[in-house]
Amino acid sequence: MPICSIIDTHVHLWDPQKIRMPWLDGIPKLNQQLDLAEYGEHTAGIDIEAMVYAEVDVAAHYSLLEVISVEERAKVEPRIRGIIANAPVEDGEPLRTFLAATRAAGPHVKGIRRLIQGEREPGWCLRPGFISGMGILAEFGYSFDICIRRDQLADAVELVRRCPQTQFIVDHFANPNIRDGEMEPWASHIREMAALPNVVAKVSGMVNNAVHDEWKTADLQPYFDHLVDSFGEDRVMFGGDWSVVLLASSYKRWVEAVDEMCAKRGMSETAQRKLWAENARRWYRL
Repeated sequence: MPICSIIDTHVHLWDPQKIRMPWLDGIPKLNQQLDLAEYGEHTAGIDIEAMVYAEVDVAAHYSLLEVISVEERAKVEPRIRGIIANAPVEDGEPLRTFLAATRAAGPHVKGIRRLIQGEREPGWCLRPGFISGMGILAEFGYSFDICIRRDQLADAVELVRRCPQTQFIVDHFANPNIRDGEMEPWASHIREMAALPNVVAKVSGMVNNAVHDEWKTADLQPYFDHLVDSFGEDRVMFGGDWSVVLLASSYKRWVEAVDEMCAKRGMSETAQRKLWAENARRWYRL
C-alpha cells in the first residue's frame, strides 16, 4: 500500500437511472449504479484523503445537471474536493455563458474536460473555436484535462503549444498500446508534450490499455517509467479511474500496481508523496 494517504484525481460516479450516458449501453459491468456507496466498498482499506470527480460523458443536455448533482454529493462527502466538468469548449465565445452557469452551480469546479478521443477528424482539437475556448478557460482559472486516443497525441502536443496560458492535464498516459507492447510513436510524443511547461500528467487508465484481467505489473512498468522520466516527479499524479478501471482490474489491484511500480523504480519517499497526493493538491488547487 502507498506510504501516504491518496488524493485520487480521477473518480467517476454515476447512476444511469438519473442521468443518461449513452456510451454505457451494452457494457453491463458498468451500466449500473456506481456511486459513493460503491466507491466506498471498492476502496475499503485504502486511505483516500480526497478525490477529484471527472465528468462521465453524459448526454450533452445533462452536462450542467451533472455538475449540480456532484455539488450535492460534495455536501455529504467532504472528500470530494474538485470537479472536472464537461463543457462545449469548441463553441468559442458562447462558452463564457456555460462556464458562468457552471461556476454558479457551486464552488468545486477546478477544470474542464471535453472528450477529444471520440472525434475522428484529424486536427479537430486545433479548430479555431476550440483554441479560442482554451483561452476562455484560462480566464476562468480552469485547467483542461486532455483525454485522447494515442493517434491524436501529436495534435494534442500542438494544442498545448498554441495555448501557453492554459494549464493542461493529460489523462490515462494518452492511452498507449500496452496490449501489444507498442512504445513508438507514443514515447516520442510524450517527450514532446512533457517539454512544454504548461502540462502535467495522470498515472491513470493504464490497465484498460493492457490485456484485461491478464495484465501484469511488468507490462505497465516501461510506460510508467517513461512518463515519470519525461514529466519528472513534480508533474505526475495518481488517478484511480474508478469505475472504468473495473473493466480490467479492481481498484485495490490498480493501487497495488502503482505502488509496486514506484518501488521497482526506486522512487524516493518524497517523490512518492508527490505522486500520491501533493502534486494533485497543487495542480488542481484543492
